[in-house]
Amino acid sequence: MYKYLFGPVPSRRLGMSLGVDLVPHKVCSLNCVYCECGPTTKPTLDRMEYVPYEKVREELEDYFKNNKDPDYITFSGAGEPTLNKRIGDVLKFIKSKKPDIPVAVLTNGTLFRFEEVRKELMEADLVLPSLDAATDLAFQRINRPDDCLDINTYLRGLEDFRKEFRGDIWLEVFILPGFNDDKRNLNLLREAILRIKPNRVQLNTLDRPGTIENLSPASENHLKQIAADWSLNNVEIIAKPAKRKDIKSYREDKESAILETIVRRPCTAEDLAQILGLHLNEVNKYLDVLEHEKKISGQRQERGIFYKGIQAQ
Repeated sequence: MYKYLFGPVPSRRLGMSLGVDLVPHKVCSLNCVYCECGPTTKPTLDRMEYVPYEKVREELEDYFKNNKDPDYITFSGAGEPTLNKRIGDVLKFIKSKKPDIPVAVLTNGTLFRFEEVRKELMEADLVLPSLDAATDLAFQRINRPDDCLDINTYLRGLEDFRKEFRGDIWLEVFILPGFNDDKRNLNLLREAILRIKPNRVQLNTLDRPGTIENLSPASENHLKQIAADWSLNNVEIIAKPAKRKDIKSYREDKESAILETIVRRPCTAEDLAQILGLHLNEVNKYLDVLEHEKKISGQRQERGIFYKGIQAQ
């Protein structure tokens, strides 16, 4: 059982992805209202070695020695990976051992304002930053950033990274009705996209409950209309979670363990991760599929989103 690696997990965008988690749960520069990992417990822009480099290197060496190569190795987790000041060293180690496995970085992009962060990611093959707002008001409402962040600095960091990075950039834009789908914000987002010049723009919306109540997802038609209005040739809508039969290496035993646990008592994703010894991101991947197949449902309570089996209702 690894502490800093998880998976490989089925990713909607990257196939079977081995996750590398470089920060503790919800250490992040943003506190997004839609985050499936829960509210940020430590909002910060301070870069530290939150997870020891040597420990991550040891786990990667063991994994490479004893397992098949995944489709991707992905820096992700329940926080912002670029907050770890050794991310560049971990990336170089992976490339020295497995140069043929593409490496992806899932990031909110807020630390691209710092030149050293941009330099540390130069050996990545794919970077997937997010951008949900192009006005300060929408930025504050949907992303709830650290006090030191403003939208113009954020956008400038993304533009600077594009100028320097030679790999692919897939920009994720999360549409949340009532927060960032007004005409002005969408027009300004389009202008920002044209300046950032990502290889792909991926429209996404709420798939599971966020961190506050009464959030609603954008409909597929609404996302299609936004894509049509933008009239850009690189916009795509992120697909819903795949069915089990379409996911290679889908683990029936993990599905059963999750279902058997929540039949006994409703649990949060964090509860399930602790009880079953799984990484939170891995739990969330299985919850995505189970909820899409209408086998479970989530209900907000004081401590978070509790999941239970549909048949138990």
